[in-house]
Amino acid sequence: MEKYIDAFLKGFNGTVNWTWKSILFEVPWYTNYFYGIILLSLTVWILEILFPWRKDQSIFRKDFWLDAFYIFFNFFLFAIAISGFYKLLETLFLEFGISIESLSLIDMGHWPMWFQLIVFFLVLDFVQWFTHILLHRYEVLWQFHKIHHSVKEMGFAAHMRFHWMENVLYKPLKTFGVMILGGFEPEQAYIVHFMAITIGHLNHSNIKITWGPLKYILNNSVMHLYHHAYTLPENHRYGVNFGISLSLWDYIFKTNYIPEESGKVALGFQGDDEIPQSFWGQLFYGFKRNKTQ
Repeated sequence: MEKYIDAFLKGFNGTVNWTWKSILFEVPWYTNYFYGIILLSLTVWILEILFPWRKDQSIFRKDFWLDAFYIFFNFFLFAIAISGFYKLLETLFLEFGISIESLSLIDMGHWPMWFQLIVFFLVLDFVQWFTHILLHRYEVLWQFHKIHHSVKEMGFAAHMRFHWMENVLYKPLKTFGVMILGGFEPEQAYIVHFMAITIGHLNHSNIKITWGPLKYILNNSVMHLYHHAYTLPENHRYGVNFGISLSLWDYIFKTNYIPEESGKVALGFQGDDEIPQSFWGQLFYGFKRNKTQ
């Protein structure tokens, strides 16, 4: 039991120390997610102010501050809280001779770094796209995902408004993706992670982005707005445009849908008025049968 407690504390303290060092600028600048996300958020927010897609939407849109808090909660506070449990589980699996490396299917170690990063990005994005579909398809998972879809006015910070259980659900499948790729992340994986965060902020922003011909590869704010649309097409009852960073998977598997590009789309879902308005209410939402079912 002692080694499990030690593993938990090691994981927890390690994440706390790294976050604190990030705040104090004691980590390499290119791995400093704390200030990186702040800078990215301010940049996209300024672009929203200068080039608004929905011009009648307030700079401080509905639930702006709630979503801003979610950025720090989901990316830092919850990451600290859950890190000890991940380390504990890793120790438990090692007891049975199971490690990520032992289950790996592909050895990327000898590949050029640029190719490792591309493959890493593609595999993780596909895994997240597939997980996203599961969140919509199965009612028990949809109950948690409703928090993200309770956004009524879209803006960059809506990217991070999601129930903490989504972190728990995404992590095992993302780990499976890493397992496929030899059981480790490329040395420069921070490039991939920050690029994904940037695309996510832009996809949720009040800026009209289509990427032109690249729209068939990259997800964009026009496409993602229809993912949040209140009214769904009849032949897609569980949703459309599930892409995270890439739109590629939606076009391949025919879940793409962009009927027009005005940006004037009602957001939410039937019964979204039952979602708690406060952070604390949303924090515990989804663990019992709700009226929105």
